[in-house]
Amino acid sequence: MNDLQPTTLSQASIKVGISACLLGHEVRYNGGHSQSRLCLDSLSHYFSFTPFCPEMAAGLGTPRPVLRLTGDPTSPRLIYTDRPEQDLTEQLQQGFADQLHQGDQLDGYVLMKNSPSCGLERVKVYQPNGHPHIDRGRGLFAAALKERFPLLPVEEEGRLNDAHLRENFVLRVYAHHNFRFEVLANPSYHRLLQFHSSYKYVLMAHSQKAYKTLGRLLGEAHKNPLDEVIQLYFPQLMAALSAPARRKGHTNVLMHLLGYLKRSVPGEARQHMVEIIHRYREGKIPLITPLTLLRHYIDREGNDYLRAQRYLQPYPEDLGLSNQL
Repeated sequence: MNDLQPTTLSQASIKVGISACLLGHEVRYNGGHSQSRLCLDSLSHYFSFTPFCPEMAAGLGTPRPVLRLTGDPTSPRLIYTDRPEQDLTEQLQQGFADQLHQGDQLDGYVLMKNSPSCGLERVKVYQPNGHPHIDRGRGLFAAALKERFPLLPVEEEGRLNDAHLRENFVLRVYAHHNFRFEVLANPSYHRLLQFHSSYKYVLMAHSQKAYKTLGRLLGEAHKNPLDEVIQLYFPQLMAALSAPARRKGHTNVLMHLLGYLKRSVPGEARQHMVEIIHRYREGKIPLITPLTLLRHYIDREGNDYLRAQRYLQPYPEDLGLSNQL
């Protein structure tokens, strides 16, 4: 019997950090904002956003001169474009130090692209002659965040407009949240195994290799200290989920789950389900179609093991993410 207490998916209790300008805070260099309708109109119903602006926390104020990164792209410095002799790197780092201390309460982070503080990738780093390096860098706060919390799901807001990247980010946020509250909050071998059992087919859809590797790890879990097993398991879980699952992976899982129903669902209905899955694999229909049909049969004819599979609902259905996959 499953004695975990899963997070209620409909509650906006999951804390996610976000660049303050994306929530409409007027903190940009020109006194404006970069309000994200996606975050405000959709994701805010499911995530409790924690806004933060590194520049404001560092006392740089707004409006302010334009900032840029300069020097070595792997370890850039922060300056004003019109005052290159004034190094602001340490001032910015001191400003976001407290935010990093509080980051262990978060399950994700949405960052502003191209920002010398928050840009996650492809941020311009300038040479002394004023030209950008060919190699791009990462904003100072984004780099510190990723170094301090390497397993935290982090994404740039602009990339969330891609349906596959948005679905993947939300899935990882929920997986991170569920693991923290269902395993890390009260660790035990039993709770770890139950968590893994519920995420088995999510893992299978993303990576057959990780699915098998983590299965073997937990098959021998009791031979090793629990904290060591968790320290091996969690990074591999988040790494496996770090890229969107492909149609081939989803098709494999859908067919695998359908196989559990061969004795309870009539052959004609199963064959219809197979045809629907193949149409999805060919890109003719979205994932939500076979997923909804499969959930219907599992609700009616399945068992508790199948109903507990988070693959069937890894995040709130009302987000509509599977409609676009």
